[in-house]
Amino acid sequence: MSTHYHGSEQEIKALDAYIKLSRAAESVNIAVNAHLHQYQLTVSQFGVMEAIYHLGPLQIGELGQKILKSSGNMTLVIDNLQKRELVQRQQKENDRRCTEIHLTEAGTTLIEQILPRHVAQVVETFALLSAEEQTQLGALCRRLGKQQNR
Repeated sequence: MSTHYHGSEQEIKALDAYIKLSRAAESVNIAVNAHLHQYQLTVSQFGVMEAIYHLGPLQIGELGQKILKSSGNMTLVIDNLQKRELVQRQQKENDRRCTEIHLTEAGTTLIEQILPRHVAQVVETFALLSAEEQTQLGALCRRLGKQQNR
C-alpha cells in the first residue's frame, strides 16, 4: 500500500518509501524471530544474549546502543534474563562503578542452540533477493541509518 497523502511529489515519494520500508522491516522481523517464543525469549532478550555472545561482556548502556533500546528498557530485559539465570551482572574489577553483563553457562548453551536456526531463518528470508540486491539493500539501509546519527 502506498500513501494516500496528497502533497508534493517529494512528500509522496518519501512517505511511500517509508511505508514500504516499515512494512518490509516488520514482515522480516516476524519471519526471522518467530521461533524465539519457543525459548520464551523476546527479540530484545535474544539481541542482548547474541550481542554478549559475539562481543563479550558489555555494560547496559552499550547493550542498549547495540540493540537500539533505552537504558530503562534494558534494565527490565536484563532483570528478566537474570531471573532465568541466562546472564549475570558483574562489577568491573578495575572500576567498581561499572557493571558488565555476562552470559552464564546456561545462557551460552541456549544462544548456541538458537543461533544456527536463527541464521538459517535470516538466510531463508533474504533468499528472495540476489546477493547483489542484499548488498545494495544493506548499503541503502546503512546510509539511511547513519543519517539519523548525526
